[in-house]
Amino acid sequence: MSFTLHGLAVSQGIAIGQAHLVSHATLEVAHFTVRERDIQHEIVRFEQAIESVRAELASLSGEASAPGAPTELAALVHMHAMFLDDPLLAEVPKELIRLRRCNAEWALVQQMEQLVAQFEEIDDSYLRERKHDIVQVVERVLRVLLGKPRRLSRKPAKGDKADKDGAGELVVVAHDLSPADTIQFKNLKIAGFVTDLGGATSHTAIVARSLAIPAIVGLHHARPLVRENDMIIVDGTRGVLIVDPDARVLEEYRLRKRELELERSKLKRLKTARATTLDDIDISLQANIELPQDIVQVKEASADGIGLFRTEFLFMNRDTLPTEDEQFEAYKSVAKAMAGKPVTIRTLDIGGDKTARALTGTERQAPNPALGLRAIRYCLAEPQIFLAQLRAILRASHFGKVQILIPMLAQAAEILQTLAMIEQAKQQLRERRCKFDEHIPVGGMIEIPASALALGPFLKRLQFLSIGTNDLIQYTLAIDRTDEAVSHLYDPLHPAVLRLLSLVIQAANKAEMPVAVCGELAGDPQMTRLLLGMGLRQFSMHPSQLLEVKQQVVMADTEQLALKVARLLKLDEPERIREQVERL
Repeated sequence: MSFTLHGLAVSQGIAIGQAHLVSHATLEVAHFTVRERDIQHEIVRFEQAIESVRAELASLSGEASAPGAPTELAALVHMHAMFLDDPLLAEVPKELIRLRRCNAEWALVQQMEQLVAQFEEIDDSYLRERKHDIVQVVERVLRVLLGKPRRLSRKPAKGDKADKDGAGELVVVAHDLSPADTIQFKNLKIAGFVTDLGGATSHTAIVARSLAIPAIVGLHHARPLVRENDMIIVDGTRGVLIVDPDARVLEEYRLRKRELELERSKLKRLKTARATTLDDIDISLQANIELPQDIVQVKEASADGIGLFRTEFLFMNRDTLPTEDEQFEAYKSVAKAMAGKPVTIRTLDIGGDKTARALTGTERQAPNPALGLRAIRYCLAEPQIFLAQLRAILRASHFGKVQILIPMLAQAAEILQTLAMIEQAKQQLRERRCKFDEHIPVGGMIEIPASALALGPFLKRLQFLSIGTNDLIQYTLAIDRTDEAVSHLYDPLHPAVLRLLSLVIQAANKAEMPVAVCGELAGDPQMTRLLLGMGLRQFSMHPSQLLEVKQQVVMADTEQLALKVARLLKLDEPERIREQVERL
C-alpha cells in the first residue's frame, strides 16, 4: 500500500531505492536477572562489547580522516570515542550488573537514561544536545551485545524489488543515525537516508549535505511503518518520503532525478567561467571553511577566495588551547594555498551553541548562552587568548592577502576595544621583529539587529562588512534555530529580515565599503537573485554550493532585479514576498 510521510528536508536531491532498515537497539532491550555465578561472565561480555566498539570507532576515525571525508566527521568520531571511555559509561554499568544482578544490556540502558536526564538539565543548548551523542554511543555497544553489527554492508540482491524497478540502490531508514554512521555511505551504494529524529542543524544533517546525500529527518514514524525491501522515494528538496509508489509517481520521480543529475553535470562546465551577470557586473563568489584541509574543496570549486574561515573549529574537540604557533601554521597554510586570493579569518566565535573543552575553565554557566558572553564579548573578556590569536593571524598576513573579521559586534565601544587589541598585538610583534601586514583590513560581522540599525561606527572605523544571516535571522525573529519546536518559524523571507539586509547592503554600497553575505542565505540559489537585486556583489558559502549560485549569477540582470526587489521590499505579507521571489 502506498503512503506518504512528511519531514524536514536537510539535504537536497532525489533518492529512489529499496528500504534498508536500521534497528533501534535501545527499544529492543529486555531485562532479566543473572544467576550469581554468571555475573562475572556478564561483566566480561560487557567489557568485550566496549572493546569491540572502541576498535570500530578507531576504524571509523581513519575513514573520517581520509581525503574527501567531511571535516566535521573526525571531530565527531573523536567525541564518541571520548564518551565511550568515560567511566560513567564504561564502568558504572558493571557496578549495576553486580548490585542488581541484571543483564549487561539493561544495565547500560539504565545508566544511559540517567546520563541523558542529567544532560537535559544543562542550560547550554550545545551541551544539552550532546545527549544524542551518548545515545548513539550506547546504541553501538548494545548492537554488539545483541549480536546486531552496526556497520552497513548489505547491498541489493539480484532480483530484489528495487533491482527490478531499475533503482538498484539502498535507502537507509532509521530511528536515528550518528554522523559516524554516515561515513560508511560514501563507500556503499547508499542513495539516501531518512530518520525519525533530528533537525536541520544536527550534525548528521550537516554531514549529509557535505556528502551530497538526499536526506529527510524528523519523520517521527518512518522506522516502524516502513518494511525491509519496500520501494521508497526520498525527496530531499521537499521533505517528502513516498513508500511503495505507484508506476506513475515512480516514473515522474525518475524523470525529475535524471533532470537533476543532468543539471549537476552541466554545472561543472561553469567551474572556469567568470561569475559575471548579463549586464556585465562581476560578482565575487568565495568559500566558507572550518579547517585548513577544506582548501581542497575550495580549489575544486574555483572559489574567488575565503570569505569566512571559522577559526573556532581549531579550538574545539581538544583538551588544550591551540598555541599561537599552531594557529599561525594553520592560518599561514591557508593564506599560501590561496596564492594571493583574499582570506578572511574570523576571530574566535565561541559560546552559544559552540563550546570548547579547553575553555571550560574560563567559561561560566550562562542563563541564556545565545545572549551571553560569546564571540567578541568572550574574546575581550579573555585578552590573552584573543591576543595570541590576533598575533597568529597577523603573522600569517605576511604570506597572503589576509583580512580579520570580528564576530557579533554590537556597539562602538566594542569596535574601539577590538582595534586597540589589534594594535597591541601589532606592537608585540614589532618588538619580536615579526613580519606582518601593517595595513591588514579589519571588518565586522553584522548579525545583530542593533548593529544593522546603527552602522555609523562600522562604516567609520572598519574596512569591510560581512552579514551573518544565520544569527541575524535568529535574533531578529527571536527564534532558536536549533530548537525543533520553533524551527519552522525561522523564515529568511520575513519582511523585517529582508529590510535589515537591504539596509546594510545599501548603506555599505553608498559608503563604498565592501560587504558580503556569509551565512546560509549566500549558498541558497533560490536567494541569489534577491540578494543581487539588493545590491550584493560578494557571496561566501560552502564550496559545494558555489556552482549552483554561479549559475544564477550568469543568468541575472542586476539592473532589472534592482527594480523588482525595490517593489518586493515594500510588501508585508510573507506569502506574497515568497511568490515574488520565485518570479525574480
